[in-house]
Amino acid sequence: MSKKLNTLIAASCAALMATTAIARADAPEELVKAAKAEGELTVIALPHDWCGYGAVIEGFKAKYGLKVNELNPDAGSADEVEAIKANKDNKGPQAPDVVDVGLAFGPQMKAEGLIQPYKVSTWEEIPANVKDADGYWYGDYYGVMSMIVNKDLVSNTPKDWADLKKPEYSGQVALAGDPRASNQAILGVLAAGLSTGAKAGKEAGEAGLAYFAELNKAGSFVPVIGKAGTLAQGSTPIVIAWDYNALSWRDTLAGNPPVDVIVPETGVLAGVYVQAISAYAPHPNAAKLWMEYLYSDEGQLGWLKGYCHPARFNAMSAAGKIPKELLDKLPPAASYEKAYFPTLEEVDANKAAVTGGWDKVVGANVQ
Repeated sequence: MSKKLNTLIAASCAALMATTAIARADAPEELVKAAKAEGELTVIALPHDWCGYGAVIEGFKAKYGLKVNELNPDAGSADEVEAIKANKDNKGPQAPDVVDVGLAFGPQMKAEGLIQPYKVSTWEEIPANVKDADGYWYGDYYGVMSMIVNKDLVSNTPKDWADLKKPEYSGQVALAGDPRASNQAILGVLAAGLSTGAKAGKEAGEAGLAYFAELNKAGSFVPVIGKAGTLAQGSTPIVIAWDYNALSWRDTLAGNPPVDVIVPETGVLAGVYVQAISAYAPHPNAAKLWMEYLYSDEGQLGWLKGYCHPARFNAMSAAGKIPKELLDKLPPAASYEKAYFPTLEEVDANKAAVTGGWDKVVGANVQ
């Protein structure tokens, strides 16, 4: 990881707080006991190939012996919000205890009274402006928007957003989510808008909508949620997705088909996700224990193994806690040097523009 990249991230993402404070190795014993008494945890929207979550979930189960109920792995952030609302009075396994949502959704959920505060033991090592001061939500990891390309079907790998407008990519371009509900897709639209020179926020959101309207009119945009399976099957030969998802899919596909993963030359957008505990969590202690695990060294390295840069990255790096082999598997630092970290206000403005204007401006029903 280059010094230049670390400086950029520090300036753009509130200085990932390279503190030398020693993180507690284990969760408080009284919390462990209370969580084990509850016996289970319910999560939502955690595909196993997203950020290494499959191994992270297994690590949590092995460490504490709790059952983990996994709801709707392919849900978007808006779906997670609705799941909490719909299950306020449900104490069964259909009520999520915890959520992992895009940055813009954290303050929204706090304002609606849908989440509860809890500060993990490693709280001080989480960046200041990607966490709620009262502990209602906090950043967990980040990545940059990329393109993953099925080389069996695409002769020339696109290098930038403008390339996707070329006729040779007709019927090939998809988003990894529904831009009316998925944070990943919403920010994919923002990244496209940024590539046109538009300013982050409403302006880039509207520019992104115009960009996808042009792709859709030309027949290049495919209204299918892109993932590893659709990429391999050929229904979505080019998928716009977070770099950590694309790299994980590449590993899963293992050359069948061969793929390219590229970070565009312009419109390089970094995105932060956040964790929160439902205000109506049926298993509140298990939820808190889950948070302790995710923000422990073990949990943070689990995300890094899944190609996600964890929130405590700089603090752990300064303390010599990150194995070199993990750093070597990440994309070159140069891929991140142009990355733009939008402010929460810019993310909110873009989200409003995209979710409010997609149907009218683009008119593609993504499913």
